[in-house]
Amino acid sequence: MKLNFLIATPISLIFSQLYAQDSVPTLDLSHDSARQVIIAQGTTEQYQGHPYSVIMPDGLTVFCVWSRKHGGLAGPMAKSTDGGLTWTRLDDRMPKGFEKHDNCPSIYRMVDVVGKEYLWVFSAQPLMPRIVSRDAGQTWLEEKPLGLACVMSFSTIISKNPGVQDGRYLGFYHREAYNDGTPKLSERHATDPAKGTTHLQLMLTETSDAGWNWSEPKVIAESEVYAYAEPCAFWSPDTQEIAVLIRENKGYGGINRRAMMMFSKDKGATWTKPVQSSWELTGHRHIGTYLPDGRLFFAFRDTALGSQHDPKSWQGKSYPGLVGWVGSYDDLKAARPGQYRVRLLYSYAGSDCGYPGVFVTKDGSIVALTYIKYDQGSNKQSVVSTRFKIGELDVLARSSSSTLLR
Repeated sequence: MKLNFLIATPISLIFSQLYAQDSVPTLDLSHDSARQVIIAQGTTEQYQGHPYSVIMPDGLTVFCVWSRKHGGLAGPMAKSTDGGLTWTRLDDRMPKGFEKHDNCPSIYRMVDVVGKEYLWVFSAQPLMPRIVSRDAGQTWLEEKPLGLACVMSFSTIISKNPGVQDGRYLGFYHREAYNDGTPKLSERHATDPAKGTTHLQLMLTETSDAGWNWSEPKVIAESEVYAYAEPCAFWSPDTQEIAVLIRENKGYGGINRRAMMMFSKDKGATWTKPVQSSWELTGHRHIGTYLPDGRLFFAFRDTALGSQHDPKSWQGKSYPGLVGWVGSYDDLKAARPGQYRVRLLYSYAGSDCGYPGVFVTKDGSIVALTYIKYDQGSNKQSVVSTRFKIGELDVLARSSSSTLLR
């Protein structure tokens, strides 16, 4: 019955359901080198991978951490005091043990109930190790690992009570578990054949003291059909709902392999069942921010079916590379296309890019950074940023000549 329906359906209609990209413009900033800053240059030997960033309240000071090699060891850190235009390496300030922390470090700023600020860096293995700074990044100390089995460390940490300084935060990550619920220590460990197959779980844990101690984690989503990973959590504009964008990890593209999303109206106590996002938001490792006018901007690794470009021509589509999405919260929740997409950086290594940092500087510039092979030479991936004003993109979106797909 279903097969007959698809055969009888016009091909253009099938494609419009799969490839919704024709409903919004896709812009291209990827070859505007004047916007780009190299934070860590890759070489023929050194692969710079998987960055994460945090901007401080002054809107100018930014910290960035990343891995050596793909999902490899931690150790590097850089600091900018001018909103990401120039960077200074801080590797020699790091605790010696930080070089042994493994897989995709992420960095967060948390403040306790008396106003004390901490900068935390969490990595994935062994069992979510961490380092902390109590003095705005001047000095760093290694602390006891959290002891949490995970594939990645926290993908996002958000305030539990936005607008209230109480030291309470919610941390989101994912782990691999056997069908009996027993967590696998890490993706690096071999699967125990006695326990059978594994699947991915989205996890939530809470701190009430700005990152020092965390609650027993709980599973907030898992599936036999989908593979949920790398949750990106954020509050709705009215702070009445938490939304989570989810990487679907079973494959690239397709109507059943879109990014997913879920929601909570009780500060993470209960969650809706994950549903598919729009095609335009389909990708891996979403990181985003609210814009001054209330719209949302997300950057992510593009994986949407139908976004592949012609490798012989720059005038292709948005894959492969780091792509951005602009739209409203209502667009996101209703799985509407949003306003437009933008190819931020082009990847000369196919899909091996992404894991962005996104922040808005004091002057209103949006900075998106990622690891990416940004040219055709023999150098491996670098950590690279691009910057723009949202007004610039709005102007481009109104000009059909500026788009890739329309």
